[in-house]
Amino acid sequence: MKIDRILLAFAALNGAMAVALGAFAAHGAGPAVKTLLTTGSHYQIVHALLAVVCALWPARTKLVTIGGWLSVSGGLIFALALSSIGLLGLRVMGAVAPIGGLLMIAAWLLLFVAAFQSHSDVAE
Repeated sequence: MKIDRILLAFAALNGAMAVALGAFAAHGAGPAVKTLLTTGSHYQIVHALLAVVCALWPARTKLVTIGGWLSVSGGLIFALALSSIGLLGLRVMGAVAPIGGLLMIAAWLLLFVAAFQSHSDVAE
């Protein structure tokens, strides 16, 4: 099994950021900001874990690799957009958050397709 170490490293950084955001939401943010940060950190941690799965996928294809990167980037964009709204008051970032959401959805759909690929389709 070949591990995608770069994807794994970015997934780990996303996971660390998600925990930090969640901790700040729980202990330092006001009520209005808390919901945005909690939601962002939740989606980011889930998609960091999805990226880990993709990085460790035993028969990794291009679909799995792309899915992993969409997961990491989508989770990051979504969390940063919500954080920017809550912490900086940048309401315009409300238009950016759906981009992160679409990337996360695409990541799951690519993994769905990859789950049904035969091993003969695997590019090593």
